Amino acid sequence: MLTKPIPITEHSLKHKTNKLVSISCVTYNHERFIRDCLEGFLMQKTTFSVKIVIFEDCSSDNTASIIREYQERYPYLFEVFFQSENTWGKPIRKKAIEPYFKAHKDSKYIALCEGDDYWSDPLKLQKQVDFLE
Repeated sequence: MLTKPIPITEHSLKHKTNKLVSISCVTYNHERFIRDCLEGFLMQKTTFSVKIVIFEDCSSDNTASIIREYQERYPYLFEVFFQSENTWGKPIRKKAIEPYFKAHKDSKYIALCEGDDYWSDPLKLQKQVDFLE
């Protein structure tokens, strides 16, 4: 762990190791909001490693392409599960979302944020982890 919080995009731990915090985001047709959501994640300043896990449920708008843009820019931060069909309310949902849930298993903490919401405090995760620790 670092002594001073720095942006998660600048952490030197760019390999897939256990992350202290896993950001959990489920999204569907959030094109109008997803950039603000992802920027809220990326502006986080922490002393610990973070990963961003997204379940994209086959949006019919440009949500998936926007997420791909960010994933290409920060592949070491993003783990995205793109669905080939919308799973909401379908029997396949449980099996489809299982890898998304398993992606969080190595993190001590999970921070939730839906794709149509965003964080405005760059120290949100740091403050919460400091309190919990």
